[in-house]
Amino acid sequence: MSRLLGLDVGERRVGVAVADEARGSVRPLATFRRRSPEEDAARVARLAAEQRADQIVVGLPFDMDGREGEQARRTRDWAAAVATRTGLSIVWRDERLSTEASEATQPRLRRDRATGRPTRAAILARRVRVDRDAAARILQAELDARAASRMAATDTAAAGPGQGGDVAPERPRPAVRA
Repeated sequence: MSRLLGLDVGERRVGVAVADEARGSVRPLATFRRRSPEEDAARVARLAAEQRADQIVVGLPFDMDGREGEQARRTRDWAAAVATRTGLSIVWRDERLSTEASEATQPRLRRDRATGRPTRAAILARRVRVDRDAAARILQAELDARAASRMAATDTAAAGPGQGGDVAPERPRPAVRA
């Protein structure tokens, strides 16, 4: 069991969350503004050390048809640069719609009394919350996938040799009369 650092990498910001695999818990942690790859790697390394994380889970923004587009390539390049500087392994997790799901759970923006529009501070605060919540969603998906994999392995092992625990046993069929 390990502690994981989850990253939702955007063009301007990176949302960060932390997970404890043994407890199955995930919590949003921080959001930071992207700078140079060296500065970003230093920030990720510091957060990983503070949280005692031994692996990084990065959300990979696939296109809706399942292919990797330009943003996925940029994310892979950024994460490769960070991984070489931190020494931590990277695990990829499909992050399609994680940001949209996070936005849907956020409260309405506070509006300026004079203009009736959201203030810049309110907009920025919401974006920061969305980014770290999206990172938490990515980590939760990773924990769920790992738990499902362990369950499948346990079921197969419990079934014994040649019994294929991943397939339900066949039910007896009623006799057919002609």
